[in-house]
Parts: sequence; structure tokens; C-alpha cells
Amino acid sequence: MMTRRSLLELAAFGTAAGVAFSADPPFTLPKLPYAYDALEPYIDAQTMQIHHDRHHQAYIDNLNKAIGGDPSLSKLSVEELLGRLDNLPAAIRTQVRNQGGGHSNHSLFWQILAPASKSGKPSGALTAALNRTFGSQDKFEEQLRSAALGVFGSGWAWLSVDGEKKLVLDTGPNQDSPLLAKRRPLLGIDVWEHAYYLKYQNRRTDYVAAISHVINWDFVSQRFEEMSR
Repeated sequence: MMTRRSLLELAAFGTAAGVAFSADPPFTLPKLPYAYDALEPYIDAQTMQIHHDRHHQAYIDNLNKAIGGDPSLSKLSVEELLGRLDNLPAAIRTQVRNQGGGHSNHSLFWQILAPASKSGKPSGALTAALNRTFGSQDKFEEQLRSAALGVFGSGWAWLSVDGEKKLVLDTGPNQDSPLLAKRRPLLGIDVWEHAYYLKYQNRRTDYVAAISHVINWDFVSQRFEEMSR
């Protein structure tokens, strides 16, 4: 028999559940800063739409599920979650690493790309840093392409800034972020097949060469200068 107390408890539960399900998710899909076809002919519109709307959204959905039961984690940025991965509950650590890495990596990836007409050049400060570390911008880009082509399977090639504010070029498997190594990502090339397969099929070499034409050097330069302060 349903008592008055039971009815009140049920109503309270329903209200709480309504609040939980109606609340905004901790992470949402960032809008592309350009049209899907803005990077053509180097990256085609269909690839951009599927990559952004489906693949990135899937990382976000899975990350929200992973941390949805913990209000304290829901308040953190994805960068904060990745930066303190070892301190997270073991049950969600792998999901945060994979799904959070996917969200963080792609959120940056969209910003480091721009239409070829707006690609620009590295700032004086970034050019000087590239020269010190790699010898020249051309040598850096050659090493970046080599790193991207050397990734076995799915992963990324990264230019990051380390704790001493020096440039570091390395690679990472899957969706591992440089944040896991206490480095701040500056520029990354996504070499998962979903980033290029519709246009380039198995020709990763062609994709990596093409993407150099659509790097948003103004954004990368500004990011570098902020990190160097």
C-alpha cells in the first residue's frame, strides 16, 4: 500500500532525477571556427563534418558518462582532469584518458587549422624558438611530418612546450595528450584514419603534406607567446 510518506519520497526522487537529467552536461561540442569546406582542397568538407560532428561528439558523450556521477569532477576542465589523471578514481581513469584526451586534442585541433588563405606565418618569437630548437621552420616542418608518418596505427604528432618553456616534438598513441607528460600542447597533427581516409585513403603521406597548408600560425604563435610568459 502506498503511504503518504512513500508518495512524498517518490515525488522527491522524481524531482531530483528531473534536475539530474535536465542539467547541462559538463562538456559540450565546440563550434568549428570556419565552415566545413573552408579547408578544401586540403581537407574535404565531408571529412570535417564527420570528424567534428560524430567523432568528437562521441568522445564528449563518453567523457560525460564517465564523470557524470561525480559532481566534483564535473566542475573541472578537461585539461584539469588529464593533469591529475593519477588521482582520479581507478574505475574511470582509462575512460578519462581516452575520451578526455579525445575531447581535449580535438578542441585544440580545430583551432590550429585555418583556410589556406589565412594560414599566415609564425610570429617572430615562435620563429626564433623554432630556429633555436630545430634549426629553421623548414627543418621543424620536416621533422613534424616525419614524426606524424612514424606513428604506428592511430595517434598524434605534437609540438609542445615543456616545464622549462622549451619546444618539444614527440608523438603519442591513441588520444594520449601531452598533458599526461606535464607538457602543454601547442600544435598537433591527428593521424587517426578518420581524419583523412575519405579523401586520402591509405595515403597518410599526402594528408600530412596537405595539412601543412592549413596550419593557423597566428593562433599557434599567440598560444606560444602566452605559454612563454
